[in-house]
Amino acid sequence: MLKLANARSRARCFGVSDARRHASPAVVVSLKSGFTMPNDEALKAEIERLRAENEALKRPRGQMSLKVSEKGGLSVYGLGRFPVTLYREQWEKLLGMTDEIRKFIKEHDTQLKKKE
Repeated sequence: MLKLANARSRARCFGVSDARRHASPAVVVSLKSGFTMPNDEALKAEIERLRAENEALKRPRGQMSLKVSEKGGLSVYGLGRFPVTLYREQWEKLLGMTDEIRKFIKEHDTQLKKKE
């Protein structure tokens, strides 16, 4: 009986009406602050939706993709933890140095680390 009395006093503190306090657990509980607490079925559905979304967003390791950033830069995803983002002019300069970069890599092969 003490647990029930405590639950009722807590419910009154949060502004839960008598009708909602005695409703089944599946009913959404609304508090004075405007926060609504979803029922178990809604929570389970949301968890499943988020899991499906996470699976869709996962890419196989090493797969790269391109995207235009919010500020208009070109972002390359999949090289590391964070995307590499440069503006068009920067990419054009970098791509213009392709032969020099390859030559530099060959000359400094023993000094450069390889990520496994």
